[in-house]
Amino acid sequence: MLKGRNLIQPEDFSVEEIDEILELSQKIIDNPSKYSRICEGKLMATLFYEPSTRTRLSFESAMKRLGGQVIGFSEPNSSSVSKGESLGDTIRTVSSYVDVIVMRHPQFGAANEAVKYTEVPFINAGDGGNQHPTQTLTDLLTIKSLKGNLENHTIGLCGDLKNGRTVHSLVKAMARYKNTKFVFISPKELEMPEYIKEAIKGHEYYETTNLDEAIEKLDVLYMTRVQQERFEDKAEYDRLKDYYILNKAKLNHAKKDMLVMHPLPRVNEIDTDVDADERAVYFKQAKYGMFVRMALITRLLGVDINE
Repeated sequence: MLKGRNLIQPEDFSVEEIDEILELSQKIIDNPSKYSRICEGKLMATLFYEPSTRTRLSFESAMKRLGGQVIGFSEPNSSSVSKGESLGDTIRTVSSYVDVIVMRHPQFGAANEAVKYTEVPFINAGDGGNQHPTQTLTDLLTIKSLKGNLENHTIGLCGDLKNGRTVHSLVKAMARYKNTKFVFISPKELEMPEYIKEAIKGHEYYETTNLDEAIEKLDVLYMTRVQQERFEDKAEYDRLKDYYILNKAKLNHAKKDMLVMHPLPRVNEIDTDVDADERAVYFKQAKYGMFVRMALITRLLGVDINE
Protein backbone atom coordinates (compact mmCIF):
# COMPACT_ATOMS: atom_id res chain seq x y z
CA MET A 1 0.00 0.00 0.00
CA LEU A 2 1.49 3.34 -1.07
CA LYS A 3 -0.87 5.67 0.82
CA GLY A 4 1.04 8.25 2.85
CA ARG A 5 4.44 7.28 1.44
CA ASN A 6 7.21 9.57 0.15
CA LEU A 7 9.15 9.23 -3.09
CA ILE A 8 12.75 10.48 -2.93
CA GLN A 9 14.43 7.93 -5.20
CA PRO A 10 13.14 4.98 -7.25
CA GLU A 11 14.43 2.48 -4.67
CA ASP A 12 11.86 3.79 -2.19
CA PHE A 13 9.34 1.57 -3.99
CA SER A 14 9.63 -2.15 -4.61
CA VAL A 15 9.53 -3.51 -8.15
CA GLU A 16 6.00 -4.71 -7.42
CA GLU A 17 4.94 -1.23 -6.28
CA ILE A 18 6.48 0.38 -9.38
CA ASP A 19 4.68 -2.15 -11.57
CA GLU A 20 1.44 -1.26 -9.75
CA ILE A 21 1.92 2.42 -10.64
CA LEU A 22 2.70 1.57 -14.26
CA GLU A 23 -0.40 -0.63 -14.51
CA LEU A 24 -2.60 2.14 -13.10
CA SER A 25 -0.98 4.60 -15.53
CA GLN A 26 -2.04 2.40 -18.43
CA LYS A 27 -5.59 2.18 -17.08
CA ILE A 28 -5.73 5.98 -16.90
CA ILE A 29 -4.44 6.24 -20.48
CA ASP A 30 -7.14 3.80 -21.62
CA ASN A 31 -10.03 5.40 -19.70
CA PRO A 32 -9.14 8.90 -18.41
CA SER A 33 -12.74 9.96 -17.70
CA LYS A 34 -13.03 7.30 -14.98
CA TYR A 35 -10.38 9.14 -12.94
CA SER A 36 -11.39 12.75 -13.65
CA ARG A 37 -12.94 13.52 -10.24
CA ILE A 38 -11.24 11.15 -7.80
CA CYS A 39 -9.09 13.89 -6.21
CA GLU A 40 -11.83 16.48 -5.74
CA GLY A 41 -11.15 18.35 -2.51
CA LYS A 42 -7.43 17.47 -2.55
CA LEU A 43 -4.70 20.10 -2.77
CA MET A 44 -1.14 19.71 -4.07
CA ALA A 45 1.77 22.13 -3.55
CA THR A 46 4.42 22.47 -6.25
CA LEU A 47 7.56 24.05 -4.82
CA PHE A 48 9.98 24.68 -7.68
CA TYR A 49 13.27 26.23 -6.61
CA GLU A 50 14.63 25.59 -10.11
CA PRO A 51 13.16 26.23 -13.59
CA SER A 52 11.01 23.51 -15.13
CA THR A 53 8.51 23.11 -17.94
CA ARG A 54 7.51 19.46 -18.34
CA THR A 55 7.87 18.30 -14.74
CA ARG A 56 5.99 21.21 -13.18
CA LEU A 57 3.27 21.46 -15.80
CA SER A 58 2.75 17.70 -16.00
CA PHE A 59 2.33 17.51 -12.21
CA GLU A 60 -0.11 20.41 -12.25
CA SER A 61 -1.99 18.94 -15.22
CA ALA A 62 -2.06 15.55 -13.50
CA MET A 63 -3.64 16.91 -10.32
CA LYS A 64 -6.18 19.04 -12.18
CA ARG A 65 -7.14 16.14 -14.47
CA LEU A 66 -7.82 14.13 -11.30
CA GLY A 67 -10.15 16.88 -10.06
CA GLY A 68 -7.76 18.36 -7.49
CA GLN A 69 -6.23 21.82 -7.10
CA VAL A 70 -2.67 23.18 -7.07
CA ILE A 71 -0.83 25.93 -5.20
CA GLY A 72 2.86 26.75 -5.05
CA PHE A 73 5.63 28.71 -6.74
CA SER A 74 7.59 28.30 -9.95
CA GLU A 75 10.66 30.18 -8.74
CA PRO A 76 11.84 30.85 -5.17
CA ASN A 77 12.03 34.65 -5.36
CA SER A 78 8.24 34.75 -5.36
CA SER A 79 8.20 33.09 -1.91
CA SER A 80 9.63 33.72 1.56
CA VAL A 81 12.77 31.90 0.43
CA SER A 82 13.82 35.35 -0.87
CA LYS A 83 13.68 36.56 2.75
CA GLY A 84 15.98 33.80 3.95
CA GLU A 85 13.40 31.24 5.12
CA SER A 86 14.93 27.79 5.65
CA LEU A 87 13.86 24.76 3.65
CA GLY A 88 12.60 23.07 6.80
CA ASP A 89 10.37 26.00 7.75
CA THR A 90 8.94 26.19 4.23
CA ILE A 91 8.08 22.49 4.21
CA ARG A 92 6.57 22.59 7.74
CA THR A 93 4.37 25.50 6.73
CA VAL A 94 3.25 24.21 3.34
CA SER A 95 2.51 20.70 4.62
CA SER A 96 -0.04 22.22 6.98
CA TYR A 97 -2.00 23.54 3.99
CA VAL A 98 -1.98 20.69 1.45
CA ASP A 99 -2.39 16.94 0.96
CA VAL A 100 0.80 16.29 -1.05
CA ILE A 101 4.01 18.24 -1.80
CA VAL A 102 6.07 18.14 -4.99
CA MET A 103 9.48 19.83 -4.82
CA ARG A 104 12.34 20.52 -7.24
CA HIS A 105 15.55 21.92 -5.81
CA PRO A 106 19.02 22.61 -7.28
CA GLN A 107 20.91 21.16 -4.31
CA PHE A 108 22.00 17.53 -4.21
CA GLY A 109 20.22 15.86 -1.27
CA ALA A 110 17.66 18.64 -0.70
CA ALA A 111 14.79 16.13 -0.94
CA ASN A 112 16.25 14.02 1.87
CA GLU A 113 16.40 17.14 4.02
CA ALA A 114 12.89 18.33 3.13
CA VAL A 115 11.22 15.02 3.90
CA LYS A 116 12.26 15.33 7.55
CA TYR A 117 9.74 18.15 7.98
CA THR A 118 6.71 17.09 5.99
CA GLU A 119 3.44 15.85 7.45
CA VAL A 120 2.03 14.81 4.06
CA PRO A 121 3.32 12.65 1.19
CA PHE A 122 6.37 14.22 -0.44
CA ILE A 123 7.54 13.73 -4.04
CA ASN A 124 11.04 14.60 -5.21
CA ALA A 125 10.79 16.30 -8.60
CA GLY A 126 14.59 16.50 -8.92
CA ASP A 127 17.33 17.47 -6.48
CA GLY A 128 20.41 18.86 -8.18
CA GLY A 129 22.36 16.21 -10.07
CA ASN A 130 21.13 13.48 -7.74
CA GLN A 131 17.75 11.85 -8.44
CA HIS A 132 14.60 12.42 -10.50
CA PRO A 133 12.32 9.50 -9.62
CA THR A 134 9.13 10.60 -11.40
CA GLN A 135 11.08 11.03 -14.63
CA THR A 136 12.21 7.46 -14.05
CA LEU A 137 8.61 6.29 -13.71
CA THR A 138 7.90 8.17 -16.95
CA ASP A 139 10.80 6.44 -18.67
CA LEU A 140 9.77 3.01 -17.39
CA LEU A 141 6.20 3.54 -18.62
CA THR A 142 7.52 4.64 -22.03
CA ILE A 143 9.70 1.56 -22.42
CA LYS A 144 7.07 -0.85 -21.11
CA SER A 145 4.30 0.61 -23.27
CA LEU A 146 6.35 0.71 -26.47
CA LYS A 147 8.53 -2.38 -25.97
CA GLY A 148 5.97 -4.52 -24.14
CA ASN A 149 8.15 -5.26 -21.09
CA LEU A 150 11.08 -4.02 -19.00
CA GLU A 151 13.37 -7.05 -19.32
CA ASN A 152 16.10 -8.17 -21.74
CA HIS A 153 16.97 -4.73 -23.10
CA THR A 154 20.29 -3.04 -23.89
CA ILE A 155 20.01 0.59 -22.81
CA GLY A 156 22.42 3.20 -24.14
CA LEU A 157 22.72 6.44 -22.19
CA CYS A 158 24.47 9.26 -24.02
CA GLY A 159 25.67 12.74 -23.10
CA ASP A 160 26.10 14.32 -19.68
CA LEU A 161 26.10 11.23 -17.49
CA LYS A 162 27.95 12.99 -14.67
CA ASN A 163 25.29 15.61 -13.93
CA GLY A 164 22.21 13.97 -15.42
CA ARG A 165 19.91 13.02 -12.55
CA THR A 166 17.50 11.39 -15.01
CA VAL A 167 20.09 8.86 -16.13
CA HIS A 168 21.21 8.16 -12.56
CA SER A 169 17.68 7.27 -11.53
CA LEU A 170 16.92 5.29 -14.69
CA VAL A 171 20.02 3.11 -14.48
CA LYS A 172 19.33 2.18 -10.87
CA ALA A 173 15.69 1.42 -11.68
CA MET A 174 16.35 -0.64 -14.82
CA ALA A 175 19.00 -2.66 -12.99
CA ARG A 176 16.14 -4.19 -10.98
CA TYR A 177 14.77 -5.91 -14.08
CA LYS A 178 16.17 -9.11 -15.58
CA ASN A 179 18.93 -9.15 -18.19
CA THR A 180 19.30 -5.39 -18.55
CA LYS A 181 22.58 -4.32 -20.12
CA PHE A 182 23.92 -0.77 -20.16
CA VAL A 183 26.16 1.22 -22.50
CA PHE A 184 27.43 4.51 -21.04
CA ILE A 185 28.34 6.93 -23.84
CA SER A 186 30.01 10.17 -22.79
CA PRO A 187 33.15 12.27 -23.01
CA LYS A 188 35.66 11.40 -20.28
CA GLU A 189 34.81 14.61 -18.39
CA LEU A 190 31.13 13.64 -18.10
CA GLU A 191 31.35 9.92 -17.26
CA MET A 192 28.77 8.12 -15.15
CA PRO A 193 29.63 8.63 -11.44
CA GLU A 194 31.28 5.77 -9.59
CA TYR A 195 28.45 5.56 -7.05
CA ILE A 196 26.01 4.70 -9.83
CA LYS A 197 28.33 2.06 -11.29
CA GLU A 198 28.81 0.66 -7.80
CA ALA A 199 25.03 0.44 -7.37
CA ILE A 200 24.65 -1.81 -10.44
CA LYS A 201 27.52 -4.18 -9.71
CA GLY A 202 26.77 -7.57 -11.22
CA HIS A 203 25.04 -6.08 -14.24
CA GLU A 204 26.74 -5.96 -17.60
CA TYR A 205 27.83 -2.52 -18.74
CA TYR A 206 30.60 -0.88 -20.70
CA GLU A 207 31.73 2.68 -21.29
CA THR A 208 32.64 4.35 -24.57
CA THR A 209 33.06 7.81 -26.05
CA ASN A 210 31.84 6.63 -29.47
CA LEU A 211 28.10 6.85 -30.19
CA ASP A 212 28.49 5.60 -33.77
CA GLU A 213 30.14 2.43 -32.53
CA ALA A 214 27.54 1.73 -29.87
CA ILE A 215 24.24 2.59 -31.56
CA GLU A 216 23.79 -0.64 -33.54
CA LYS A 217 23.69 -2.70 -30.32
CA LEU A 218 20.95 -0.71 -28.56
CA ASP A 219 17.27 -1.38 -27.91
CA VAL A 220 16.88 2.05 -26.30
CA LEU A 221 19.03 5.15 -26.82
CA TYR A 222 18.53 7.69 -24.05
CA MET A 223 19.99 11.04 -25.12
CA THR A 224 20.70 13.83 -22.63
CA ARG A 225 21.78 17.44 -22.97
CA VAL A 226 25.01 18.76 -21.50
CA GLN A 227 23.68 20.67 -18.51
CA GLN A 228 24.89 24.26 -18.67
CA GLU A 229 23.54 25.05 -15.20
CA ARG A 230 25.93 22.50 -13.63
CA PHE A 231 29.06 24.14 -15.11
CA GLU A 232 31.05 26.87 -13.40
CA ASP A 233 33.43 27.16 -16.36
CA LYS A 234 31.59 28.47 -19.45
CA ALA A 235 34.51 27.59 -21.73
CA GLU A 236 34.33 23.98 -20.58
CA TYR A 237 30.59 23.90 -21.28
CA ASP A 238 31.09 25.41 -24.74
CA ARG A 239 33.70 22.76 -25.52
CA LEU A 240 31.44 19.86 -24.53
CA LYS A 241 27.91 21.02 -25.36
CA ASP A 242 27.81 19.64 -28.92
CA TYR A 243 29.94 16.56 -28.29
CA TYR A 244 27.11 14.30 -29.50
CA ILE A 245 24.48 15.18 -32.09
CA LEU A 246 22.06 12.45 -33.12
CA ASN A 247 20.85 12.82 -36.70
CA LYS A 248 19.17 10.74 -39.39
CA ALA A 249 22.50 9.51 -40.74
CA LYS A 250 23.46 8.01 -37.37
CA LEU A 251 20.03 6.36 -37.10
CA ASN A 252 20.74 4.43 -40.29
CA HIS A 253 23.00 2.17 -38.21
CA ALA A 254 20.42 1.56 -35.45
CA LYS A 255 17.87 -1.22 -35.06
CA LYS A 256 14.56 -0.60 -36.80
CA ASP A 257 12.70 -0.84 -33.47
CA MET A 258 15.17 1.06 -31.28
CA LEU A 259 13.55 3.77 -29.14
CA VAL A 260 15.11 7.24 -29.05
CA MET A 261 14.28 8.83 -25.71
CA HIS A 262 15.17 12.16 -24.11
CA PRO A 263 13.91 13.72 -20.85
CA LEU A 264 13.85 17.15 -22.56
CA PRO A 265 14.59 19.98 -22.94
CA ARG A 266 16.97 19.28 -25.79
CA VAL A 267 19.46 21.78 -27.11
CA ASN A 268 21.47 20.48 -30.08
CA GLU A 269 21.95 16.83 -29.13
CA ILE A 270 19.06 15.58 -31.29
CA ASP A 271 18.69 17.13 -34.71
CA THR A 272 15.11 18.08 -35.60
CA ASP A 273 15.37 15.80 -38.65
CA VAL A 274 15.05 12.88 -36.23
CA ASP A 275 11.62 14.02 -34.99
CA ALA A 276 9.71 12.45 -37.87
CA ASP A 277 11.38 9.05 -37.41
CA GLU A 278 9.00 6.56 -35.77
CA ARG A 279 11.78 5.58 -33.37
CA ALA A 280 11.79 9.10 -31.88
CA VAL A 281 9.46 8.85 -28.88
CA TYR A 282 10.56 11.75 -26.67
CA PHE A 283 7.35 13.75 -27.11
CA LYS A 284 5.27 10.64 -26.37
CA GLN A 285 7.53 10.19 -23.36
CA ALA A 286 6.65 13.69 -22.13
CA LYS A 287 2.93 12.88 -22.38
CA TYR A 288 3.39 9.59 -20.53
CA GLY A 289 4.85 11.70 -17.71
CA MET A 290 1.47 13.26 -16.99
CA PHE A 291 -0.28 9.88 -16.80
CA VAL A 292 2.32 8.29 -14.55
CA ARG A 293 2.16 11.29 -12.20
CA MET A 294 -1.63 10.95 -12.10
CA ALA A 295 -1.19 7.33 -11.02
CA LEU A 296 1.45 8.23 -8.43
CA ILE A 297 -0.65 11.02 -6.85
CA THR A 298 -3.64 8.70 -6.71
CA ARG A 299 -1.69 5.98 -4.92
CA LEU A 300 0.07 8.28 -2.43
CA LEU A 301 -3.22 9.93 -1.49
CA GLY A 302 -4.96 6.57 -1.23
CA VAL A 303 -8.11 7.83 -2.93
CA ASP A 304 -10.91 5.40 -3.72
CA ILE A 305 -11.11 4.62 -7.42
CA ASN A 306 -13.41 1.60 -7.20
CA GLU A 307 -11.06 -0.75 -9.02
